Amino acid sequence: MKTVTIFCDGSSIGNGQGSERAAAVALLNYRDKWRAVGRFLGRATNQQAEIVAATLGLERLREPCRVRLITDSRYVVETMTGRFRKRANQELWQQLERAIDAHQIDWQWTRGHAGHEIQEAVDETARRIALLGRVDQSLLERLEEKARQAVKRDE
Repeated sequence: MKTVTIFCDGSSIGNGQGSERAAAVALLNYRDKWRAVGRFLGRATNQQAEIVAATLGLERLREPCRVRLITDSRYVVETMTGRFRKRANQELWQQLERAIDAHQIDWQWTRGHAGHEIQEAVDETARRIALLGRVDQSLLERLEEKARQAVKRDE
């Protein structure tokens, strides 16, 4: 069974103000091959964008995998590990449940904006897509390159 790492983040500009512009991004790594995926969500909350980001990454997997999913969303991690109940966003939680069905997931929380270079790059990409109002492939390619460079610096 392959082992894959997924970094994911959602962003909602104007969260809770009725004029949200949200996006979700996931960055997948398997054997130093990086693939970024993003989705512009339009009007959605930050919590909704975080759920979609995890789903987006998991839906890209083509076979059952061991997955280390890293997110700065306690909401997603605590809900998926059973500490929080799924009270809202039922449709999004159901989509996430379907996406994890064949996989073994290790849900990992990381503090946002705390110096984790790859997670911060995913966050920045989600924000840029939300602001732009569409997915720009060059943003995703730039994210993949940032991840490659970060790994090289750490070697």
